[in-house]
Amino acid sequence: MTALSLLLMAVSAASVLAESTVYFREQFEDGDAWKSRWVESKHKSDYGKFVLTAGKFYGDAEKDKGLQTSQDARFYAFSARFDDFSNQGEPLVIQFSVKHEQSIDCGGGYIKLFPSDLNQEDMHGDSVYNIMFGPDICGPGTKKVHVIFNYKGKNHLINKDIRCKDDEYTHLYTLIVNPDNTYEVKIDNKKVESGTLEDDWDFLPPKKIKDPEAKKPEDWDDREKIPDPEDKKPEDWDKPENIPDPDAKKPDDWDDEMDGEWEPPMVTNPDYKGEWKPREINNPAYKGKWIHPEIDNPEYTADTEIYKYDSVGVIGLDLWQVKSGTIFDNFLITNDPNLAEEVGNDTWGKTKVSPILHSSLVFKLHRGSYMFLHTYRYIMLFM
Repeated sequence: MTALSLLLMAVSAASVLAESTVYFREQFEDGDAWKSRWVESKHKSDYGKFVLTAGKFYGDAEKDKGLQTSQDARFYAFSARFDDFSNQGEPLVIQFSVKHEQSIDCGGGYIKLFPSDLNQEDMHGDSVYNIMFGPDICGPGTKKVHVIFNYKGKNHLINKDIRCKDDEYTHLYTLIVNPDNTYEVKIDNKKVESGTLEDDWDFLPPKKIKDPEAKKPEDWDDREKIPDPEDKKPEDWDKPENIPDPDAKKPDDWDDEMDGEWEPPMVTNPDYKGEWKPREINNPAYKGKWIHPEIDNPEYTADTEIYKYDSVGVIGLDLWQVKSGTIFDNFLITNDPNLAEEVGNDTWGKTKVSPILHSSLVFKLHRGSYMFLHTYRYIMLFM
């Protein structure tokens, strides 16, 4: 075999390894056909219903159609299946858009990625999932992006606080999990967080622990300052905190027999100096703060495959909303971060709406009350 042939084989192999794969994509552009792809759980009888709509405002009436929560104060459980795969040795990219056009007060906007053995008709809040990702809002205190991984049967929350968007417009959320155990979170195709899985989650025990055999030496002096042994309390220091008011006079009508012996009221002593303490000086025996020595943690074992899931086969919307109206769209699961960015720009990027509000406020007195008339106009921004 010639060197040229070997080179061509190597290039071909590299091309195959670098090939983009789309495991799942959903944009709801084929009418009612989505109903055959998405399954509502029957675990409960009162799950909220999803409807297909572009919402109250949009950039494109057809392309912006997505699944919208339609009933207030409900749990939702909806999922779609795709061919089972493992992300071993390659990136895993999860991407979708969310629009909280109802000015959401409390509710989830996240997705869950499940192994392929999930029974979709029995999906519920305790169903085992691989990854939970996306925005969650509840009152002013909770406005975060969840990034939760299931690792060895336990769900692990990210140790960082990633703030989500809380306005009424469509935003694109992207999670990239790399085979080198690094990750990246993007909102609207811009990086908002990144790092390593080991550093930002508590998947593994700490690498180092305090040496249980180490003890601070008894003669270790960690007092930076000490009382000056040469400093002496002044002889005239001790004064009472309160003294009889020198300006007080016994009332003329005071009767010692009837009222008892008169005593002047007490006032703060202007000469009172408080408790005396010697001044402090640098401690000549100071050795610094004692630091407990650390040793390798015998419980720690490195894992180069924290990122890996052997089975990925279902994407689900398993959430609770107080006020309905959220629209989910532009779902994408792939192994190519660049492709995900391109798809985001070609979908969300081309139809996102940024409203410029033109209000004409008309006051009209009618039966003692004011009526307000507002006019709204939305302007498309193509980026």
